[in-house]
Parts: sequence; structure tokens; C-alpha cells
Amino acid sequence: MKLVCSRSDLLNGVQTVSKAVPNKTTMSILQCILINASNNIKLTANDMELGIETVVDGDIIEPGIVALDAKIFLEIVRKFPDGDIKIETDDTYQTIVTSGNANIKIVGKSGEDFSYLPNIEKLDSIILSQFTLRELIRQTIFSIADNDTNKLMTGELFEVNEDKLRVTSLDGHRISTRKVYLKNSYPRKKVVVPGKTLNEISKILSGDTDKDVVIFFTNKHIVFEFDNTIVVSRLIEGDYFNIDQMLSSDYETKVTINKRRLLDSIDRATLLVKEGDKKPIIMNITDENMELKLNSTIGSMRELIDINKSGKDLMIGFNPKFLIDALRVIDGEEIDVYLVNPKAPCFIKDSEDSYVYMILPVNFTTVS
Repeated sequence: MKLVCSRSDLLNGVQTVSKAVPNKTTMSILQCILINASNNIKLTANDMELGIETVVDGDIIEPGIVALDAKIFLEIVRKFPDGDIKIETDDTYQTIVTSGNANIKIVGKSGEDFSYLPNIEKLDSIILSQFTLRELIRQTIFSIADNDTNKLMTGELFEVNEDKLRVTSLDGHRISTRKVYLKNSYPRKKVVVPGKTLNEISKILSGDTDKDVVIFFTNKHIVFEFDNTIVVSRLIEGDYFNIDQMLSSDYETKVTINKRRLLDSIDRATLLVKEGDKKPIIMNITDENMELKLNSTIGSMRELIDINKSGKDLMIGFNPKFLIDALRVIDGEEIDVYLVNPKAPCFIKDSEDSYVYMILPVNFTTVS
């Protein structure tokens, strides 16, 4: 095999597929990137749960296939100077990577044992912009669980209902859901996508509003196609939680408040919370203002924020991080907060339910 391509194109391609290389595996071939120079220069990585394939521009002088250690190959390309890079392999898969006057020889492997991406029958699909998908992930991904106690909580629910796509995540303490309208109408579909897959995709997407992503669904896999890249991921099997039942709630107090003022106040309060401490921020809601209070071993804070309120007065406590995570991804100057009592969850949502953030309260002792 012999090929030539620009360092920038090759680096972008290697960085893209490296996101599917496992950190630990008993199969050494999975720690490799497959370079397939046949009709085009195709790079592939696959950890058996997530697979990524991308095409790199360049010239194929002699076709061939080789598998190279992903970490070593990435560092070589990263540390070479700008310009063209030439990659040559011999019959024993010894590979020479050359740029200018520098060349590095590494040991390659045959691609025979490499796990190629599964052949997916592409029938059910939806189309949305790269910007929209990246925003949906950014605005919900923080609510997935970070352990495997309940596998379903480590993924996000993608629900297609005619011309609407709703993405939902939860971790047992909060729920985040976002809804967008699609350009076309599609059959109903419900799948749970691993959080790892979505995290990696959000890093690859350009975020352009005029570039689309095509998403294909099967019973076991989801496929994302955009630019010159294909991402294939296994789905998380099982019935997701009844989100509509969890989000349907009456309220006894509604608060309209400036989002930036609330976010900044809570952010300041967390300066008094040591890492690992679980100090709640307490909201004392009365007719004209919301009093925010926090007390810790470092100090205490109290701040008043003007609000518009309807319903009962209320004092309630929350994990400040959960509030900050939600507020940071909400656009707009004002938000509406719906509450019932100190033991019931609060809902931050807009009138169209394009976003809903549900946060469970925490117990607290009154700050004097």
C-alpha cells in the first residue's frame, strides 16, 4: 500500500475515528485504526459497541489495507509538520510514515482480524441539521447516570413522533428533555442511545446549520451519517421509563425569574461549597422576591432576586449543581419554574414544552 494525503486531513480523520478505540481490551486488533486504501482512503475504528468510519482526501498510489496502533499513529501524525504525509507498507505490514525529511517506521497488522462496521439495513431514517443534533445532546447529556447500576439511565431516549423529535435523559435525581420539530413527518420510533456514543458524536459534528445528519434506526443499532463520516452504535435494550407520567404534574406555585440573575447567584453560592460536600441551596419564595440562602463550613450567603409569582409561598432546597446544569443550557432571558411543595420536584419549562427540566428537591435545615 502506498498513499499520500495532507497532514491536516489525515489528522482530522484519525482524531475522528480514534473516539471509537477502546481504552482497554483483550483484543489488540481493536486498539488499531484500519486504513483501507482501495476506492478511497477510509479509516475505521470499532470497539464492538461504537464504530466510526471516515473518508480522507488523498491519492492512492498502490492500494492496500493495514491496521496501525491508534495511539502511536495519532501521535505520529500530530507531531509531524504541516504538509503531505506518505504512508507505505510492505508485504509484512511494516509501515513507513514520511513527512518531508522525517520518517518513522512502525509495525502494522493485517486487517483480516479487524471487526468491520456491521452492515446495517438503512430503512427507517430522519434528517436534521448538525447544529440541532449537537444542541440536543448538549442540552440533555448532563442528566445521564455515570454508572451502570441501571443501564437505561446511561443512555438517552430518542423519540420520533411524526414531525417531532424528543430527546430525554435522567439519572434518578433529575430529568432533562428537549423537543424539536423536523422538516418532514416520520413513523413513530423509540430507541435508547448510549451516552458515550452521543458524547463522541457531539465532538465530531461541525455544528453547521446548513449541514445535515441522517439518522438510521434498526432494532439493535443506530447509524449517524454526516460529511464523510459514518457512526454506528449499538442501542441499549429495554423499555425506557414512562417519561410523560413523570413529567405530568400540577403546580401550586409558579415563579417567573431572570435566568442570568438566578444562575449567577447560584454560581456564587457554590464558591462556599467544598468539592464532595452536599450543601443545598435554599429558595424562600414569597410574593415579591426569591431569597437564596446557603450555609457551609466556609461561610454563608444570602441574596434576594425579584420575581413574578403566582400561588403559595414556598421554601425548598436543591442541589445547586443540578440547577446550574439546567440553567446553563436554557436560552432566553426569563424562565418559568413550577413547584408544588418542599418534597415534590420542580419543573423548569417553557410554554411549548420545547424544554423541560425536572429536579428533585433535597432535605435541608433552615439557614438562620
